[in-house]
Amino acid sequence: MTKFVVNLSDLEAADPNRFGPKAANQASLEHAGLPTPGGFCLGADAYNHQIKFLNLEDAATKAVTLPFMESRSHVADVRIGLFSKPIAPEIKSELIEAYNQLVSASDCRIAVRSSSLMEDTEGSSFAGQFQTFLGIDNEDDFLTALRACWGALWSPRAMRYMDDKNISAIDTAMAVLVQPLVEANASGGGLSQKADGGMSISATWGLGEALAQGEVVPDRYDLSSEGEILEIVGGQEFQHSVYCNVHGMPNNQAHPRSHDHQIEHENKKSKVRCLTKQQIVEIAGYMKTAEKMMGQAVEVEWAAGDKGIKMLQARPLHVREINIPDEIWKGKPSMRGHPGGIGWASGRACIISCECEVSRINPGDVLVTKVAGPALASVLPRVSGIIAELGGSTSHLASLGRERGIPMVLGVQNATQKIIDGSMVAVDGVSGEVRWVPPTAG
Repeated sequence: MTKFVVNLSDLEAADPNRFGPKAANQASLEHAGLPTPGGFCLGADAYNHQIKFLNLEDAATKAVTLPFMESRSHVADVRIGLFSKPIAPEIKSELIEAYNQLVSASDCRIAVRSSSLMEDTEGSSFAGQFQTFLGIDNEDDFLTALRACWGALWSPRAMRYMDDKNISAIDTAMAVLVQPLVEANASGGGLSQKADGGMSISATWGLGEALAQGEVVPDRYDLSSEGEILEIVGGQEFQHSVYCNVHGMPNNQAHPRSHDHQIEHENKKSKVRCLTKQQIVEIAGYMKTAEKMMGQAVEVEWAAGDKGIKMLQARPLHVREINIPDEIWKGKPSMRGHPGGIGWASGRACIISCECEVSRINPGDVLVTKVAGPALASVLPRVSGIIAELGGSTSHLASLGRERGIPMVLGVQNATQKIIDGSMVAVDGVSGEVRWVPPTAG
């Protein structure tokens, strides 16, 4: 009988058709000798088994075939069923045994991450569209996180993304990756290849979730293709009040992540670079190994804790050629930030302060905002470029932008104050430069 749960150290865990590219790539990194947290994965066959166990096949089919207004109740039936109804005993018993063994062996908290069969495939990264849960420390929370990963396949955000990619939720399935949590002193991401031929590493203090969500401006380390350090650009101090204001909440009710970063900066870590030269060289070497393993350029996530650097993810990176800006933009006011990695574009600046204002964005506009979170993925088909005050080259929205060929520059300090709404703006996603022409009066 086939097991639903497989350790990442097992060769079969590298099968993307069963465990999804995210978990399979993580297993392949481990098999290639790169340092990873270890752990196990629950196959997509368990998700399919659970759908059948709960008799949700009919609801799932109707959820993707009926018109929108008629399908909503069936989508809700699937999500509520996956989240609240009993887990099949044959799945649960394997899960609990694997969880207890992992906790006993690692003596640390756990991270639970989605790994859809369509995630991190060419043209469909799904970056930030599903679920990740960090710091799980008990069995009940572990099972809740697992259920939420299953249900995330049917979330409005994920279904909008799949609809845009002509993917049906019933044509894919959700595997789940379970690993010891790296209690990170610093974490971030990296690009093994940029349009100019070099490499780039992003780093922030603590866990990397805030960087992935575009809520901080990381340190950036630009390297040559051989790993020589060319430039170090320090991150900007994270402003707790900015996070709160953008998300419409008082400071004392902000997400714990923002509070964690505020504490780090109060400890003056923001004035110290996150990585040593030795760590930069080490991560660059790991990126090159991952690149050889996958046979193409890669985008990685990593975390550095007391036990050294651990590789958390590697996904394909599609690099495009440098575009040369028109001469008309030279000499215009400019600012610099973290390049998304591809493209050059221009358009009318549309400044929004929260997601509730995205209806103001017209086709071809350049979105100018504070927090470039993955929730903004729905506007990507309409914009020609994005400028954000927070975030970095390896934030989830930057990954989604590279996937679509949309130029982005993130971490542009005070962009929403300096650029006037309605200005013509040019975005260079390779150099990280933003230029604008104020609107003419009258």
